Amino acid sequence: QVQLVESGGGLVQAGGSLRLSCAVSGRTSSSYIMGWFRQAPGKEREFVDAITWSGGDTHYADSVKGRFTISRDNAKNTLYLQMNSLKPEDTGVYYCAATRTRSRWPMARRYDVDYWGQGTQVAVSS
Repeated sequence: QVQLVESGGGLVQAGGSLRLSCAVSGRTSSSYIMGWFRQAPGKEREFVDAITWSGGDTHYADSVKGRFTISRDNAKNTLYLQMNSLKPEDTGVYYCAATRTRSRWPMARRYDVDYWGQGTQVAVSS
């Protein structure tokens, strides 16, 4: 079993930056894929980005390419999401996600996910 706990959300003006963290506990392995999803009010949860826990391969949704960066620190068992040039449409609850199945790369569908965090709120004002 894996537990995911997000932190770092908040309110920021458009054009600003935020860094989210996801503390990972429990049994993981090199086959794990980690990532982020988000859910705006009244909308479905959508894929943001993903990274392989072992090799650091990354994949981004088109809407965040060039603005967001996903990274991980294996020694600290922590996943990060650096968000720059934030836009009002980036507002939503951001969820840390993980799957233990490497073949589900890039874990871009909700049903690819085995574990979810509780979410952290990000609000971007215009």
